[in-house]
Formats: sequence, structure tokens, C-alpha cells
Amino acid sequence: MTQPSSTDSLPTHTLRGAGEGPVLPLAATTLRPLPFGAVTLTEGFLADLQSSNAATSIARGEAHLESEGAFANFVNTAAGDYDGEYHGPAFEDSEVYKWLEAVAWERGRGGEAPKLDDALTHYTGIVAAAQEDDGYLNTYIQIGDLRSHRYESLGFDHEIFNVGALIQSAVAQYRTTGRADLLQVAQAAADHLSETFGPDAWQTTCGHPVIEMALVELYRTTGITRYLDQALFFLDVRGKATVVDPDGNFDATYFCDRVPVRQTTSPEGHAVRAMYLAAGATDIAIETQDAALLDTMQTQWTNMVESKMYVNGSIGSEWHGEAFGEPYDLPSDTAYGETCAAIASIQWSWRLLLATGDARYADLMERQFYNAVLSGISRDGDSYFYVNALQVRSDAVPDDYRRPITGRLHWFGTSCCPTNLMRTIATIHEYVASTSATGVQVHQFASAHISGEVEGHPIEIAMRTNYPWSGEVTIEILRAPATPFDIDIRIPSWAHDAVLQSEGRAVTATPGEYARITRTWSAGDVVSLSLPFDPVAVPGRDIVDAERGSLAIQRGPLIFAAEHLDQPDGIVLDDVSVAGELTVEHRDDILGGIDTVVVPAVDASGAVLGSVTTIPYFLWANRVVGPMRVWLPKA
Repeated sequence: MTQPSSTDSLPTHTLRGAGEGPVLPLAATTLRPLPFGAVTLTEGFLADLQSSNAATSIARGEAHLESEGAFANFVNTAAGDYDGEYHGPAFEDSEVYKWLEAVAWERGRGGEAPKLDDALTHYTGIVAAAQEDDGYLNTYIQIGDLRSHRYESLGFDHEIFNVGALIQSAVAQYRTTGRADLLQVAQAAADHLSETFGPDAWQTTCGHPVIEMALVELYRTTGITRYLDQALFFLDVRGKATVVDPDGNFDATYFCDRVPVRQTTSPEGHAVRAMYLAAGATDIAIETQDAALLDTMQTQWTNMVESKMYVNGSIGSEWHGEAFGEPYDLPSDTAYGETCAAIASIQWSWRLLLATGDARYADLMERQFYNAVLSGISRDGDSYFYVNALQVRSDAVPDDYRRPITGRLHWFGTSCCPTNLMRTIATIHEYVASTSATGVQVHQFASAHISGEVEGHPIEIAMRTNYPWSGEVTIEILRAPATPFDIDIRIPSWAHDAVLQSEGRAVTATPGEYARITRTWSAGDVVSLSLPFDPVAVPGRDIVDAERGSLAIQRGPLIFAAEHLDQPDGIVLDDVSVAGELTVEHRDDILGGIDTVVVPAVDASGAVLGSVTTIPYFLWANRVVGPMRVWLPKA
């Protein structure tokens, strides 16, 4: 077994990206991500979310992984205990890597340094000790002494996928701490893949993409073009039906292996796999300056949003294969909407946003984060949804642990969603702002301190807001050069009648675009944005059976849902109809005090039966789990 224990064996002076975040393009892009610590969430919703993630989710994640035997898999492998018991599914190694990635990002965010450093040191050590001399690392295969069976089941053994998660974790650790010991393990594993798979070797790939964007980020970190070439190989070998299910339960579509990526017009198959593949393909398009591939990815994104996405941003409508369905096949009560799929979609949109500067990608990131990602975690940060349906009927049966009627669980045998949430929340501030050659862009709204540079000149900005609960945003210049630069502020596509002012002067604010203010700024200058927060009825699409003749309620960025315990006697959510004005009512007795949206419930004759009370969808099931619905039939 290899046992790297320090950074000495890797020439760290050749590495790039210390202090940076998860995505760091080397090639030119329209927008540039800020360094990881350049945005600090100072107070409010997102700051509290990150604090809860650190104190509860990440901390308890370690205990869950310990009790599940995930760490023991590495310890047993390192000890040569090939007859020992393996714990968890074939991809359990990746959960350790994603949790370690979350720890690294939390460390970079300013978390408890000694405690987090100790965790990184300890678990990096047990991972490194388990690696074979030739770079191979997959405890599922190693513990059972199945080394002669390497890569026999690429559809489901996740050997290549696990290396991708390892690389992402190692890159995070290097960028936040400067330590390269885990990066050395990741490079050895990546080198082993390069020797095993390629144009002159085995011409196939993994059933679960992620290696593509991981290898690109390894290239960005090391400057070694072999990793970019390997990512390109894995991208272009896909779509030739080389990945198979020996049991015949899933076909090439499930593995995103039916059609070459460059010929795909809309994501298909397993939704998480498809999103990771799309993100990786976009990374490759950026680094190889492949305009045709980038256009293809934008076409795929557009078709997904228009025909394969729920109103809350969830994707994946089929339980079988956790997959995309046909266009407009979006049932509410049997929606899958896996939390990981929305997270992966955000990763894809961020790459498209950096490449193009198009506001629609930031719009979708907002919609998905507040309504399809945060629904996957409880308010206390200690339990999770795997599946995010848009309706739960009164006779729903908890026949599967993933069913929403079961309620959020503290952990899953397949624990991808908890660890994915941890690393996402630890990095959410990365999506707030970016820079370009001419200025700064504000993509997401949160109370934050933003620092950056434009043409070598330092800039500091303070943003203050109570978003997503209110639409008032103030941006104050704290430091600026004595030369003009742009501040671009995203006007959400839902924000009709937004009011934007710079030093008291009105600025055009077009929904779905960035409003640009160009001037010479001085410390103390203020930009104010007022977004409309009146509730609106989103009409259902006739082409979608579950939406036809119905409305969904949106207020600001939040989609609302009716939960059974807030309704008066006589109103049954399974057959309720609504008509009339939407009104906002603050309720101190619900979830510690929140604004609700109320709409009249009516019978077939139009007579009012009472009021249906709705709450933000992401908050449902935080009290008693029961009937719920997002789409409300119109009378």
C-alpha cells in the first residue's frame, strides 16, 4: 500500500489554485469566479444555513459514516484484511470523499481550524494507506480480495466514479489548506485510470459520470494536460452503449450511454448521472474552447428547463432508474426530484454562467437552491429527504424509505444526498458574485462582504438584505479605484416592476437580465434594489397533465405548498379547489413565525369554503408529515 504522509513528495510549486473555490477555469471565460474567501456571508438566511451545516450536518455526518462502517472499509483495506466485512453500497468510498470535501470547504470558510485540520489529517491518512501500489483504490473491490475483478462491472461498481469524488475532495483540500497529501493519492488514482482506459487501452467508461469534471479540475490544479485529455476521452467514448447492466434491469439510456454527448439534445436517463455528465462536458468545452460543444450543452439545458423540469426546479420524474421521463412527463405525487439531481444541476448552471454570463443560469440556480435543494434538509440540519415530491396524498403509503410520507431521515444506506448537501452549503457563498474584465457581478442576494479586483484594483462591497424573506437589497461600496468599473446586478426573471436606484437615480431593471451601472465609484456610494414580493399565481401548463387547470404560488424566489395541518376543518387537500386573491399573512404559530400565502378555497359553485394556507415548499414536513401539494386546482 502507498502511504504518502506529507506534501514533500509532490512538487507543490507547480500546483495552481490555492485559495480558490470548486471551479477554476484556466481558459478564458466571460466571468471569473472569486477566490474562495472573497465572499463572506455576514448574517441572515444563508449565513445561518452555513453555521448550521458546520455545527450539525458536517459534525454528525462523521458519526453517521463511522456507524455505517464507511471509515472501517479503508482501515480494513489498509490492514490487508481482505476477508473482512465490507460496509455499505459499492460507492460508499465516495461518501467519505464528499464528506471530507465538505470538511475542507468548511475549513477554508473559516471553520474551527484545529478540529477540522485534525479530521483532514486523520482521514486523509486512512484513505492514503488503503491505496494499492499501482494507484488503484476502491475498498469495495479490495476488501473482498476481488482485485482480479477490477472494472468487471462498470455500470454499478462505481470504481471510476469513486476516483472522481476522491479528486474533487483532494482539490478542495489543497485549495483551502495548501496540503497536497490527498492530492497525491488522487493523482496516483487518476494516473492508474489513464493507463487502464483510453484510445490505446480499454475503450469504455463508468456507469456513473463525475470523473469528467473531476479530471478537468485536476488538470486546472496541476497543469498536467493528460488529465484533460483523459476527461475528453471519457466524454467521447460515452454514447456507444459500452456500459451494460449484466442483470438487464437498465439499458444504455440509464447510464447516459445511448447517444453521444455531442448529439444529445436533452438530458436523459438517471438524472444525477446526466447532470454530472453535463457539468463535465461544459468544463471540457471551456478548457478546449470547443464552441460547438458549448452550444450543445446550452441546447440541452434549455430543453431540460422547458420540458423536463418541475416548477420548483426539481428534475427526474421517474422512480425507475431515478430518471428523466419523456418531455412534459411531470407527475406531482410520484415525482422523484432527487436532491442530488438539483445540486448537480446547479453545478452545471454555474459553469454555463461563467462561460456565457447569461442571467438565466443564475436564475435557475436560485430557483433550484431554495426550492429543490433546501427541501432536502430539515431546518435543524440533521435529517434529509432523498426524494422531493410536489404532492403527498392522504392515503400515501410509506412503502419505501425514500417516500416523502416517511419523513426526513437522519441518514440513508445510500447517503449521497446528505454528503452532497454538506459540500454544497459549505460553498454556497461562491455563487453570490463574480468578476469580469470590466467589473463585478452580483448573482445571488445575501448579506455579505465581497472583495475582488478589477484590472488589478481592489474592490470591496457590502450587501445587506433579508432575502429570501424580503426583496429589499442594499449594496454599499466600501473601497473602489479612482477609475470607472461596472456593477452588474441580476434582476430575477420573476421580478417584474423591480426598482433599482444608484445614489437616488433610477436604473433600468429588466427581468431576467443583469442591470449594469458603470461609473467611478467612491466609498459610501449605495445601490438599492427593491424586488416585488407580492405573491403571484403561476399558471400550470396545459401540456403537463399534473399542472393543467392548476396554479402554483410563488413569492419572491420561493415556491409555496399547502400542508395539511395548516388547513381548517372541511378542507381536504386531495380535492381542494381555489379561486380568488392571494394574500400574505404572517403567522407566529407556524415554524416560529413566517409569512404565509393564503388563497380562498371554493366548491364547484364558487362558494367560499375557507382559506388554504401555504408555506414555503422547502419548509414542509418540518412538523408533522402528511398530505401536501404545490399545484392547486383552479375552480
